[in-house]
Amino acid sequence: MELRKFRQRGPYEWELPAAGRMRVPGVIFASRELMEAMDEKVAEQVANVASLPGIVAASYAMPDAHWGYGFPIGGVAAFDADEGGVVSAGGVGFDISCGVRTLHTGLKLADLEAHKQRLADVLYARIPAGVGSTGTLRLSGPEMDAMLKGGARWAVKHGYGSEADLAHIEESGCVAGADPRAVSDMAKKRQRDEMGTLGSGNHYLEVQVVDEVFDAAAAQAYGLARGDVVVSIHCGSRGLGHQIGTDYLREMVIAAPAAGIALPDRELACAPLKSTLGQRYLGAMRAGINCALANRQILTHLARAAFAEVFPHVRLAVLYDVSHNTCKEETHRVGNERRRLFVHRKGATRAFGPGHPELPREYRDAGQPVLIGGSMGTASWILAGAAGTEERAFGSACHGAGRAMSRNEALRRWHGRNVVDELAARGILIRSPSFRGVAEEAPLAYKDVGAVVEAADRAGLAIKVARLAPLVCIKG
Repeated sequence: MELRKFRQRGPYEWELPAAGRMRVPGVIFASRELMEAMDEKVAEQVANVASLPGIVAASYAMPDAHWGYGFPIGGVAAFDADEGGVVSAGGVGFDISCGVRTLHTGLKLADLEAHKQRLADVLYARIPAGVGSTGTLRLSGPEMDAMLKGGARWAVKHGYGSEADLAHIEESGCVAGADPRAVSDMAKKRQRDEMGTLGSGNHYLEVQVVDEVFDAAAAQAYGLARGDVVVSIHCGSRGLGHQIGTDYLREMVIAAPAAGIALPDRELACAPLKSTLGQRYLGAMRAGINCALANRQILTHLARAAFAEVFPHVRLAVLYDVSHNTCKEETHRVGNERRRLFVHRKGATRAFGPGHPELPREYRDAGQPVLIGGSMGTASWILAGAAGTEERAFGSACHGAGRAMSRNEALRRWHGRNVVDELAARGILIRSPSFRGVAEEAPLAYKDVGAVVEAADRAGLAIKVARLAPLVCIKG
């Protein structure tokens, strides 16, 4: 990316001044090296988002930003409904509430080594993964609607976990305002057999070990120490979320002119927050968030059963669960006033700082756990929301490594079997139904997650707490 158009506000903060149709500036948090490696489309999309009605403060992009549908992946933008603000299906993304859940195992690395192969096989047998994967749970129409309203709470009520799990899930496992009536029959049909499945793409269940601690106080608050074995689950709302995005993007494109919205890009299709269409999308999108929360809760139950088969004494406890494709109604300070805003985070993680009242009491002094997935075969991270991040980017941080090349390019460069063998030689066991999927997610197809995390830390978005090294990966 050319940097001449940007004004550098700090070593890790770059401003794109408002020009043309932009209502606010754009701001990208990244090192110079990450900025130079970004696609030019990131700056274009940041500027396009800055032109939408009712946007507040700035159009932001995180250090892992790359080109996406309408919004850049890694994009953050907040809108004020009282100032004509909009909600954009492209600003949430197709995989609504794709996110990460991390679980404590109570095991140390030495406990795992002799059982790693068997654990990999049992997890692979119990966790449905891959394109078109289906689970054993089939929802009737009324149960589908109940799940869409209840999220992880619905799952716990049906025996998938316990009330204790809910305390460490964003929104306590259920987002208010979900409206199953706003979700199409096609979306519900696509989800009928997909509950409790990982799906494909960059989704995974990974067994990891804490190989380095950077902030001892936060690590202690989160119950982490060097050598601890944890499990991370990365997935979202599967076919239901994708269909909600498809349905509403089509409708928003058609309705935009009548609402007086001139779209700089059709992919930025949106609707006024106070419109009937905007409210229907919010209801459907919130149902999609609940679907993802329920899905990760069921997968947690399946992971617990797999671990119990290999380690009968182990009980997996939820460290935290956070989403990164959402639009949330939140209160933030803008200038000297507190305002109720609709914060879009697309490929970006909520990262509330210390003292925030929505955090679990035991995490409140440390700040919110921010769960960062690496690429397959590389480290993942746990960060903590930094003090002041709400003023910097509405309490947001990066969500992962961010792609460095397309899936087609990855397929041209790598063969999945070779990737599996190379990782096995490093002690990382991969289980996947698709060598093609493995090749698409090859480690070097992504940016350096360590550089992304360092930039988020240096930019004041989140603080490095612990690095997680991969041991076993169940991959779609």
